[in-house]
Amino acid sequence: MTGGSAEMSGVLAVDKPAGPTSHDVVAMARRALRTRRIGHTGTLDPFATGLLLLCIGSATRIAAHLTGSDKRYRATIRLGAATDTDDHTGSVLEERDANGITRADVENALEAQRGTIMQMPPQYSAKKKDGQRAYSVARSGGVAELEAVGITIRELRLVSWNAPFAEIDVLCSAGTYIRAIARDLGNVLEVGGHLTALRRTEIGAISIDDALPLDAMSDPERVTAALIAPLRALGDMATLELNDEEIGHIRHGRSIPVREGVIGSIALSAYGELFALAVADADSIRPRKVFL
Repeated sequence: MTGGSAEMSGVLAVDKPAGPTSHDVVAMARRALRTRRIGHTGTLDPFATGLLLLCIGSATRIAAHLTGSDKRYRATIRLGAATDTDDHTGSVLEERDANGITRADVENALEAQRGTIMQMPPQYSAKKKDGQRAYSVARSGGVAELEAVGITIRELRLVSWNAPFAEIDVLCSAGTYIRAIARDLGNVLEVGGHLTALRRTEIGAISIDDALPLDAMSDPERVTAALIAPLRALGDMATLELNDEEIGHIRHGRSIPVREGVIGSIALSAYGELFALAVADADSIRPRKVFL
């Protein structure tokens, strides 16, 4: 969204190629768009590809919600070998014959990872223990005493099985490690497993179909045309259109009466644009962030 001398603002969907880190993409965007007010909404490992959302200008204020949105991935798992990183970039710890495993075996083993489960983060992860990142401990030869985290796997579908490779499609809550799904699948089948390819295809309401290739970042006109308005970016959140009286109350930080059927985190809209983020309970709707 631009106009006159107003700063560029909105959410930019980028299709990250393999190689650069998420932070590299942010740095490239800052140079290309000549602004430092850019943040991303969840990292992708350098070998991974796919959807990365950049919040630009005032849209950085919705970054936390987008980071916490559900995400969809397409991933390839190699069974028969476990690695120290749970992906193909690590060192192989053990190899076993996986040729006797059938598609039915894989389907049955995946069932244990559907729904709300406790997942152990990989040793090579950004999880902190005693003030240190787990990957720092692992790189120095140690073992971080991590704790399992509650996550939700909403969908977990076996797309193809061509021994020893399983391709899966996953819709999961924020904080899920796809590498851990690969590791745990291999453990259930008692042959080991690790991730060989990963592509993120959705974050909340935004799809990879909305994304620009990375090399388009150098074209400000393409970037401006591709910017997603904050209200649309929050499309997975319940939205409530305000009337003039409610706008006045919310603008000054005051609560408004609750509406039937509205509860939890909601986006408040005024004249078709994001006006505020709020939380609704049984008694009222309270603004948390006001944008306009």
